[in-house]
Amino acid sequence: MPRPAPQDPHRPTPAPAVRRWALAAATLAPIGMIGGWTLAAARQESDFDAVRETISALAAQTATLPVIMTAGLALTGVGHVATALALRPAARPGRLLLAAGGVATALVAALPVDASPRAHGLAAAVAFGALSVWPVAAARSGTTGVLGRRTGAVATGVLLALLAWFVVELQGLGPDDGAATGLAERAVAAAQSLWPLVVVLALRSARGGRRSTASAR
Repeated sequence: MPRPAPQDPHRPTPAPAVRRWALAAATLAPIGMIGGWTLAAARQESDFDAVRETISALAAQTATLPVIMTAGLALTGVGHVATALALRPAARPGRLLLAAGGVATALVAALPVDASPRAHGLAAAVAFGALSVWPVAAARSGTTGVLGRRTGAVATGVLLALLAWFVVELQGLGPDDGAATGLAERAVAAAQSLWPLVVVLALRSARGGRRSTASAR
């Protein structure tokens, strides 16, 4: 009886599969963030300038129906935490940062900017920071594709660049004296809410392709 071939100790262990419910979890963040600010802005009784005004202004106590944006931020936070749990193929530091960004986003929802400005600002800083750097921390050595080091570095670079633009606008350091603060914040917030979804879709597509190749052999 032939003996089974010995396993190569230097061969990397295959990464675990992404959870089946990862797609649903990753969809929550852009729905909560982008859908939240779109609906909340449409319900404002006074003229709301989305190019200048921040997302937090829509969840402030003085806003019209602040519960809309508050719920959107909370849903975004839940989505990030759930996605971090589902992204088993990603490296643990990246998953922890994604979850931390989700928790911080939920705290932003619980701490209106006009009621708790310092705590709100701190939570927002943690959320923006963690959600910008998690892609490079989620990369795996020797991996290509969406979890490759190069892809993670590029994604983090783009997110940090968008975040820097927002900070410049927020501090009024740009040539327009902060006139595009809302636009800059929406750009980075949208990108941060969409990237986990991109990762999940890419991983599911790659796994489906491997299954098709294996079945064809």
